[in-house]
Amino acid sequence: MPRLTTEGTYTDSPPPGHSGTSYDPDDDDDLLDQGRAKARRFLSGFIDFAFQGNVLEIAFGLIVASMFTALVTSLMTDILLPPLSVLLPLNKNLEEKFAVLRTGPNFEREKGYNTLKQAQEDGAVVMAYGFFLNRLINFVGVGLSLYGMAATYQYFSKDPIIKRTVKCRYCRKSINEKAARCINCTSWQDGREDRLF
Repeated sequence: MPRLTTEGTYTDSPPPGHSGTSYDPDDDDDLLDQGRAKARRFLSGFIDFAFQGNVLEIAFGLIVASMFTALVTSLMTDILLPPLSVLLPLNKNLEEKFAVLRTGPNFEREKGYNTLKQAQEDGAVVMAYGFFLNRLINFVGVGLSLYGMAATYQYFSKDPIIKRTVKCRYCRKSINEKAARCINCTSWQDGREDRLF
């Protein structure tokens, strides 16, 4: 089979560095076929991995979880926390509460800082405890909402999401409540060890 040279012409002569007796033009085709086969195998492996059921389920679950988290965060921040700021004597939204640890260069003692952003722009060292409390309340709200969803799913399905645990009678580590033996110390949970002695 003719070989393409660097000048753009075809030749039957062996490439430089090969003697005329050891060069087989079919070796180039074999090498190309091997490369194509490896590329096809890599591509088909990737397609099998990317589109198998578990990966798609995980991707779908992550998308739904991020949307659910954004929804619950908005519920907590935009709906529930503003009435709390009115009911409690906060005078501001909870996320705007802060304590000035060191004032900035433009601090006026009579006026003070009205907002967290104003204090940070002035270069003051502030402890934004309201922002932390806001995040903490959001975390608790998202956690309770996810637990409620899992409990509802488990009520209508036989697939357990919430796994109840009890303490092992012997090693006091947590194990599944339906376990016959402890996974940590391998003791039987029905009291067989007590009957032996």
